[in-house]
Amino acid sequence: MRKILFASSEVHPLMKTGGLADVSASLPIALQEHGQDVRIIMPAYRQCLKQLDQMEKVASIKLDGYHLPVDILETTLPDSEVTLWLLHSPFHYDRDGGPYSHPAGGDWHDNAARFALLSRAAAAIAMNEAGLNWQPDILHCNDWQTGLAPALIADRKNRPQTVFTIHNLAYQGLFPHEVFEALDLSDSLWQMEGLEFYGLMSFMKGGLIFSDQITTVSPTYADEICTYEFGYGLEGLLAYRREQGRLSGILNGIDYHIWNPETDPFIVKSFSVSQPRNKAENKAALQKQFFLPDNKDSLLVGLISRLVSQKGIDLAIEAMNRLLEAGHDVQLVCLGSGEAGYEQDLRVLRAKYPDRVAVTIGYNEALSHQIEAGADVFLMPSRFEPCGLNQMYSLRYGTLPIVRNTGGLADTVVDASEENRKAGTANGFCFDEASVKALEQALLRAVALFARPRIWRSMMLVAMQHDFSWENSANTYIELYHHIANR
Repeated sequence: MRKILFASSEVHPLMKTGGLADVSASLPIALQEHGQDVRIIMPAYRQCLKQLDQMEKVASIKLDGYHLPVDILETTLPDSEVTLWLLHSPFHYDRDGGPYSHPAGGDWHDNAARFALLSRAAAAIAMNEAGLNWQPDILHCNDWQTGLAPALIADRKNRPQTVFTIHNLAYQGLFPHEVFEALDLSDSLWQMEGLEFYGLMSFMKGGLIFSDQITTVSPTYADEICTYEFGYGLEGLLAYRREQGRLSGILNGIDYHIWNPETDPFIVKSFSVSQPRNKAENKAALQKQFFLPDNKDSLLVGLISRLVSQKGIDLAIEAMNRLLEAGHDVQLVCLGSGEAGYEQDLRVLRAKYPDRVAVTIGYNEALSHQIEAGADVFLMPSRFEPCGLNQMYSLRYGTLPIVRNTGGLADTVVDASEENRKAGTANGFCFDEASVKALEQALLRAVALFARPRIWRSMMLVAMQHDFSWENSANTYIELYHHIANR
């Protein structure tokens, strides 16, 4: 058994903006079920405190760079036995809005201070300096918000081994030099071999340089970030760390307790590999809910996403518009929020085809399950996708993903080529170029195969039988912890 401190800026169901939150709940739970002693540290956001009843103050610590001591509140992660430590600093976290941005949009002006505080608290616990009488063997940090923690303890004696997981390299936590000075960090960290990145401070670089092991959330993404196209200026550093054997890709899993069509409380009719026909009732219910024609022969396309360029939303909107203009029998149900321009483009598409397109701006957990269960295909044309979880949810629900061949999408979706169909491995539709034309061609292939029910049913069953549970991924992480502890 190893003691693992898992540091994250968001954890489902207490705070979520994306896949990081899902992983930060599911992986610790899976590790605990495999006999590890896991504790999670995250900020005590206002939304977290509202959701939790039983909390106990277990420590109060004074951290460098901050005038007032901060408290650590202890509870358990909902629906689990994993210990959760909440970093309680009302000045930094007790506010409305998201974890990184205020309600009106735009980043909080003090994000550097807020997440430097989280990193410092994680470092204090890692060194058993928080009064908790518990020191981890492994400090596992996630994304830029915890990137300073490995740097803060890199030269300390008797420190734990450190793992840093990149969930999305595009977000690096970049701040001006004056912010670095205001955070009261050691001057030795301001160098090219430290946090300095083209005249700015990079939280992400702290994790990349000072951690004992870097992981990413899929094997293909681990390769991609070592290239100019996906490396965001850090590709040289990452390639060097890979040569050292310090960079690896471990595919995320999904929580099969939450995403299970046999037991899902949000869908109208449960279904399974042995009863796939029941999926049709969820499609009919979704069409009825959004006033779309109740037609089992229409290809129902699902889209659940942050509405940003990374996700290829512009490609999706234009490709769907072309299919609808050409008179193809397709429908679209979309759930998401993001850039105002994309939200407006979706509203325009809905106004143009009110009996074919349904749009919900925002996020709704129940609706996301209903779309996964009711759609025939799931649209995920990301320009890059470190891992992606929705394509794995879709496969679990027999909803065939249409994806760009990148990152974790390439690691999980097998294209419906004739060769793959004959081999019994096809479970979706892949395209290479991030263009409207390439996506349109993939959609047309889906339309054509949907008209062949026997082939479609066969692919559905292949999709639903894939195992993307956390079982394999958790075992791989445990092997990694063992490896770096003995290295």
